[in-house]
Amino acid sequence: MITVNLYYTGENGAARNFAEEMVSSGTADAVRAEEGNLRYEYFFPMDDPETVLLIDSWADQEAIDRHHESPMMEKIASLREKYDLHMRAERYVSEEFGADEKYIRK
Repeated sequence: MITVNLYYTGENGAARNFAEEMVSSGTADAVRAEEGNLRYEYFFPMDDPETVLLIDSWADQEAIDRHHESPMMEKIASLREKYDLHMRAERYVSEEFGADEKYIRK
């Protein structure tokens, strides 16, 4: 699994407005329905009202590539422009917990 954390930052509530429009327009649900998408959720940092965190997880790189080549990206890019957002990204590749599993309370 590949997880990309995208931090959207804007001014005057723009990042939150972007996330709200992604949800209300059905775009977020459409991304979630794409083959290979495992997670697509927005979070709001308590100490930074101008930033929104998107946690976006995919089964593999091929699923991410299909997503990036889809018409969905035009819609997302258009909304990013509309709200004049700046972005920062982090990428993680998941591994099995192995020996660390005993420290994970479920």
